[in-house]
Amino acid sequence: MGNQQSSRSLIPTPTNYSFPENDEKGEAGEKAPVVEFQLAAPISGDGKLALSHIASWENEAASNSKVQLARTILSQSDIRTVLSSRSARITDQHIFNNVVDFKTGPVTNQKSSGRCWLFATTNVIRYNIMKKLKLKDFQLSQSYLFFWDKLNKSNYYLELMIQHSDLPLDDRLVQHLSSDLISDGGQWDMAVNLLETYGLVPQSIYPESTHSSLSGPLNNLLKTKLREHGLILRQQAESLRNAAIKEDTVIATLRAQKEELMREIYLIMTATLGVPPNPNKKFVWEYIDQDEKTGRWEGSPKEYFEQFGTKPHTPSESFSLINDPRNEFEALYTVDKLGNIWGGRPILYVNTKIENMKAMIIKMIKAGQPVFFGCDVGKFSDSGSGIMDTALYEYENAFDIKLGLTKAERLQICDSSMTHAMVISGVHLDPEGKPIRYKVENSWGESAGNHGYFIMTDEWFNEFVYQVVVPKALAPKELVHVYEAGHPIVLPPWDPMGSLA
Repeated sequence: MGNQQSSRSLIPTPTNYSFPENDEKGEAGEKAPVVEFQLAAPISGDGKLALSHIASWENEAASNSKVQLARTILSQSDIRTVLSSRSARITDQHIFNNVVDFKTGPVTNQKSSGRCWLFATTNVIRYNIMKKLKLKDFQLSQSYLFFWDKLNKSNYYLELMIQHSDLPLDDRLVQHLSSDLISDGGQWDMAVNLLETYGLVPQSIYPESTHSSLSGPLNNLLKTKLREHGLILRQQAESLRNAAIKEDTVIATLRAQKEELMREIYLIMTATLGVPPNPNKKFVWEYIDQDEKTGRWEGSPKEYFEQFGTKPHTPSESFSLINDPRNEFEALYTVDKLGNIWGGRPILYVNTKIENMKAMIIKMIKAGQPVFFGCDVGKFSDSGSGIMDTALYEYENAFDIKLGLTKAERLQICDSSMTHAMVISGVHLDPEGKPIRYKVENSWGESAGNHGYFIMTDEWFNEFVYQVVVPKALAPKELVHVYEAGHPIVLPPWDPMGSLA
């Protein structure tokens, strides 16, 4: 443990060692196979990096023309630019033979915020609103959902501090919960919680503010204040329990204190984001369609969602498929302590093979439905050209290396996780009906990619796509059964499947 020295002895000399065959037999009655190891002695017996290592490596590099050329070029240029594959860029055309039958607009822009999941959610929902009302340009208010999400995540964190106030402050769980307590990111089930509780409004009813588009300063202030609030609640809990107060009275007293603390959070948020519409109070929405005809609608945010946001498939009747090769397929998973609305819908995933996710995307696109998905967008991608392709950068050739991690290993060793949510609105199929590439609607504005749209190759999908949201009505029955059967396997709070897109 820790820095304790290993009791294993150092190997003095390089040795080939084999376990010889013998008469011992395994369970199947067969002899155990011979296992060979190449054992070697290190240059530095104590594990330090010595100058002799550098000298040895430099001797090798001096006679390697590829290394010398790389040093000449790459020390003065961005490796992503110099090592970008010409053949990949030629192959990755923004051409798709299956697309949804209505193009929405404008391309949205989350700017300097981590609200991609809310943009992906509203971009999926607005599709049917725009098609039904024949709108040319239209956005739902991402800021409205952002406000209620941030306020509820603040409450969620303080409830967890009450729930675990008996744990030491340096407990791994307490430290984890307090590290990124009100992330801008989220998950599909969190979006459903918000939609069903607060409804929806057009962006014109609750527009962007400086701090919805630039969330960092607000987040820093809120996190500092919430951590202070968490300590106040912990100290109050200790005092009450030391006074032998009944536990139900302790919880009730702490929640009363929490409500006072949450008032401060609310006032900070309304000052920086604006006071949002009441979910149950009516507003008037006026619009102009693509034929320059005006329209008018009146109702509450919850009524707006009910009328416009639940067709053809209500969000609550859709669920997440994930591809996590570390864990058993055709099983239901959740992540402990993950959520936004206290007591709300849990975050649930049905783990399945990658081919099932692809089949669902093809089916949904052919049915005219855009697809919410989550991925690790920073891997082998270029925002300028909008290309996501595992062959985009020729790192292996340039550095004479092999990038050998599998998808499961990347998750296990913290090399990859779900970092971004977007929308798939098209797919290019080969003559046999297999996907070659996917059309992706991003939320980084029109300057990114091809006027805001990205191309994702099928190989990239295999390695870096983790989630696809599907309606029950279109999903395979066996996967719906897994979802509806309940009893999820609970992953720890720090599991990579708990990362928020």
